[in-house]
Amino acid sequence: MDDCVFCRIVKGEIPCQKIGENKEFLCFLDIKPVNEGHALIIPKRHFADVMEFPEELDRGYFAFVQEMARRIIPAVGADGFNLGMNTGAAAGQVVFHQHTHLIPRFKDDDLGSWKHRDATPEELVRTRKKILGE
Repeated sequence: MDDCVFCRIVKGEIPCQKIGENKEFLCFLDIKPVNEGHALIIPKRHFADVMEFPEELDRGYFAFVQEMARRIIPAVGADGFNLGMNTGAAAGQVVFHQHTHLIPRFKDDDLGSWKHRDATPEELVRTRKKILGE
């Protein structure tokens, strides 16, 4: 995809702060970080989102994610991290090239967790039936 910003980063047309790379994947710092060390991990080949990402790349991708986490988290002194994949505009995907956010977390970063609510047992049954087509 000629107009894809991540494809252009892979080609070297747009600079990035690269922190890891292998034959299939690239990791670089996010230009709008949530916390220090916030990185993006992408396949070098273009896939619009995780739903297009081929199964044969799964194992290598997540091994690369782990490798990057082992490098980033101690370097920035984080207490943990979040992994995130936004799929579709409604989920907040802005760049339509599959990518994973690796966001270092700190005990005092005040980011918290997503808001959640209690579901009733009946609601869970209804949802399960929808998903299973019952």
